[in-house]
Amino acid sequence: MKSVTTVENRKEGRRSLGLRFFALAAVVCVLTTWLSGCGGQPGETKAEVSRRHDRVMRLNGEMMMSDLDKVLMLDRPSRLSDRRLP
Repeated sequence: MKSVTTVENRKEGRRSLGLRFFALAAVVCVLTTWLSGCGGQPGETKAEVSRRHDRVMRLNGEMMMSDLDKVLMLDRPSRLSDRRLP
């Protein structure tokens, strides 16, 4: 006996096929990026990786504090007084 599906069920199948294709494409992109060596430098030791990560975290913290100082206007001296401070 042949099974007969309605037109609505065929459209749902197409949607799931598109979602599967998108998921497969995303996985392929992630794997390609990971396998291409974007994760680190070749020949880099654990100590160098640790130093690089520490430096990046320190610089990010410094830049964030600089941005906060600018937003709160703490980065320049106040000009409220007409007298010069020694």
